[in-house]
Amino acid sequence: MQLYGNVEKSIPQKTVLKIVETIIVILSGWILFYGGFDRVAGWFGTGPFVAGDQQRRIILFGFILITYLRFWVTITVLLQRRMPWEEVFSVSFAFALYYIGFSLLGYQNQLPLAGLDILGIVIFLFGGWLNTVGELKRYRWKKRPENKGKLYTIGYFRYAMHINYFGDILWVSGFAVLTRNWYSAIIPLWLFSFFIFFNIPKLDAYLSGKYGKAFVAYRKKTKKLIPFVY
Repeated sequence: MQLYGNVEKSIPQKTVLKIVETIIVILSGWILFYGGFDRVAGWFGTGPFVAGDQQRRIILFGFILITYLRFWVTITVLLQRRMPWEEVFSVSFAFALYYIGFSLLGYQNQLPLAGLDILGIVIFLFGGWLNTVGELKRYRWKKRPENKGKLYTIGYFRYAMHINYFGDILWVSGFAVLTRNWYSAIIPLWLFSFFIFFNIPKLDAYLSGKYGKAFVAYRKKTKKLIPFVY
């Protein structure tokens, strides 16, 4: 699946992805507030279940709506490259895992909000900010004629080559913390592994070919994913 190097609007792919994303958000709301959890549990011969803490479920859905808005900014404004159909399916799966998966995992939690949940909220918001604001700064920089063909190494990207991916890992981790369900840890771990073993090597190979010595110099002095660590 070729992800980088081709500038294309990919209108059909982006339109389908937006529709699927909207359906997933609606399903998440149904699970959290309109009996969807019991319906899903019934398919497996279990339930009914008592709904968890309402404030927690409201915040979980708030996370979903914030991520949904960020997704629209990314797809509509920031994503200028070609989007193959395989990516539409993989991104749809990922967001179903986030929205529906975390809704199912956090639905039954009866615990009132506490310090750990506040930490989860902070991690989520910081990760989303790091990802979207970092991408917007790079987008505006690349739009300037004097920067055409140059490698972006400033802003948040001076702390890590793929700081936007680190932001993704953070907001997904914040989601997982808020569910207070140990099984939720599987999702950010899966995302971390996906970046390390698939996305980052693929993107680095493209950047190396496009920017040559500039990328080599950038890679030597900058952490790959986690600022000051890795």
